[in-house]
Amino acid sequence: MKKNINLLIAIATIFVACNQKTGEKKEAVVQEKVAVETLNNVSLKSDKLNAVYQQYLLLSNALINSDLATAKEASMALELGAKALKEGEKMADFAAKITAASDIEVQRTLFSNLSNEMIAKVKAIGLQSGEVYVEYCPMALNDKGASWLSSKKEVKNPYYGESMLDCGEIKETLK
Repeated sequence: MKKNINLLIAIATIFVACNQKTGEKKEAVVQEKVAVETLNNVSLKSDKLNAVYQQYLLLSNALINSDLATAKEASMALELGAKALKEGEKMADFAAKITAASDIEVQRTLFSNLSNEMIAKVKAIGLQSGEVYVEYCPMALNDKGASWLSSKKEVKNPYYGESMLDCGEIKETLK
């Protein structure tokens, strides 16, 4: 299982690294990879969904950092993984729309639908180890509110990035 996850992360990292122009950005990708691999030792009961979840975390992190290009790359990898899931078409479609978006705010809006799908799938499949947090920001999407998943208790809001980084709360802990 870890081999599959590590392989997917390695492929995504190589893809990202090959598309980066500076050593500084390559180093950031390597640091992101290490961070994703060690987050609370989260492991889902499905290897395929676990691999998709890792890309979801990379996408969320890119949105937190307002990094349009990395968000596109992570959503592209997420789309590929979602296509391999049973009933993963909706998730793959949302990821494709994020990849096609040319504006970070559009990506963030689309991330809400993707997050709702991911939350439903993670709840349905369950965790093998670790904890995943369902976090919620009531101000996201023009005060409609939006949720997302995180492997950390610390709230880092992908809907606002640096402007309101810690806006939100943990609504649920999945074990």
